[in-house]
Amino acid sequence: MASADSFLAARKELCTLRDLLRFAVSRCNEAGLVFGHGSPSAYDEAAYLILHALGLPLDTLEPFLDARLTEAERRQVLAVLRRRVTERLPAAYLTREAWLGDFSFYVDERVIVPRSFIAELLRDGLAPWVEDPLRVSRALDLCTGSGCLAVLLAEAFPEAMVDAADISPQALEVAAINVGRYGLEQRVRLIRSDYFRALKSQRYDLIVSNPPYVDAAAMAELPAEYRHEPVLALAGGSDGLDGVRIILAGAARHLTPGGLLVVEAGRRRSEVEAAFPRLPFTWLETSGGDRHVFLLRKADLPKP
Repeated sequence: MASADSFLAARKELCTLRDLLRFAVSRCNEAGLVFGHGSPSAYDEAAYLILHALGLPLDTLEPFLDARLTEAERRQVLAVLRRRVTERLPAAYLTREAWLGDFSFYVDERVIVPRSFIAELLRDGLAPWVEDPLRVSRALDLCTGSGCLAVLLAEAFPEAMVDAADISPQALEVAAINVGRYGLEQRVRLIRSDYFRALKSQRYDLIVSNPPYVDAAAMAELPAEYRHEPVLALAGGSDGLDGVRIILAGAARHLTPGGLLVVEAGRRRSEVEAAFPRLPFTWLETSGGDRHVFLLRKADLPKP
């Protein structure tokens, strides 16, 4: 673990952004940090934190590497890096920012850090499964958390009214910030609901969900970074499939004829298929492979 003395020495001795980047990568590696919230490595995360702290473009590092920092800038950068190393806070909680593709979202400890593969699929409007994005008139983001997928649904399907449901009132507070940030208050409705319970007779052309899916054994072994996230948004029961079961049992009554259900289930393809051997799952290809996200049509689902 990096000592307070090492950060004090860095503030006095390191001069350039390149110096601080090298120092940050060394301290991250030394501390054995885990990078599962957007950055794939110590280098990428250190670069992101430094650029963000200095108010520089997040995709432009090279021109600034040999720029000398003022003492105030060094102090500011090192304060952020020290918290990342000593408190093991995810970078997004330090910057109050998370990215899904080109979209930036506000996040804090009231929600998990957005990282859904469904976001990738929405870039192309779920083609070819959705033939005409303009014909999606109602959509639901179930277990919305920060509201990121609800925002992306509204962007992908410009004629759709979107419901964003979550059991956590704290999560819905964060979702409201993100809905407001994109000016979608008239199209995205936030609903406090335990899965489908408060949705009554609502019907949707498309339902997407990234529910809790971490099993009990994995919850007990989560790295420190993940322990800062709300347990409610992670824990999926003994086998991680509690949420999937609820969704599969209730989705048909909330889908329009021909409606689609898209659910992220972690790397649990084999477990999901074993638990529901009669359902004709279509597993969608993402950057993480074809084991994370499944699609079902209303006609494929258990009758309500």
